[in-house]
This record gives sequence, structure tokens and C-alpha cells, in this order.
Amino acid sequence: MINNEQFTKRLQKVIDFYGESASSFAEKIGVQRSSISHILSGRNKPSLDFVLKVLSSFPEVELYWLMNGKGQFPSAKDEHKVEKFSEAKKIDNPKKEEVSNSHVSEEKKIERIVIFYTDGSFKNFEQ
Repeated sequence: MINNEQFTKRLQKVIDFYGESASSFAEKIGVQRSSISHILSGRNKPSLDFVLKVLSSFPEVELYWLMNGKGQFPSAKDEHKVEKFSEAKKIDNPKKEEVSNSHVSEEKKIERIVIFYTDGSFKNFEQ
């Protein structure tokens, strides 16, 4: 039997380690935001499916550590790997303020905007 309070602390440690918000963490593992919220608040216990999704999305997390606190997280090699990931993330996903608009001419107008969703669907907005 797992200690729900200790599990919650370890889950929060994983979320913090990867620099995620509860919402972005929920999205990455494929669960609803409310699932994370209920587990972190102690309202619900994690299901096996939930634990497996965490392990699948974040393979550096060890099952025995997450469930029982035995072992350690993160290991030294994991910290190095995540530092590289964080640096790459900053380069690949600049903030809006960091994007230069110097190449945009006032003569250019938006023709259409397409939004792609993770389920493969999309919306097309044309002017």
C-alpha cells in the first residue's frame, strides 16, 4: 500500500524537476488537469493507469521511487539530461517578446490561420 501523502510529494518533485506546471504535466502524460489536481490535493489516489502514464512519459522516473520512495530521483545523469533539454526548449520555443518582428512589412496581411490539435483535427480561419 502506498502512502498517498508521500506519493503526492514525489509527484510534485517530478513536476518541479521538469519545470512543468500541473496543467502542462497533465497534458504531457495524457490525463485531465483535474486528475493531477485531485491527486496533488490528496482527494484521489493515483490509479495504475496514471502511474504508468507518468513512467511512460518520463522514463527517468523509477517505479519503485515513485511508489515507495526507494531509490533516488533524479540521478546525476538525469539532471544533466534535463539541463540540456531545458536549454534546447528555450532555443526551440522562444517567448513572444523574443521574436523579432523586423522582417514583417506593414504591407503584409494575414491570409489564413490554421490551428492544429493533438487529436489530428484542425481549424482553418480565412480572412
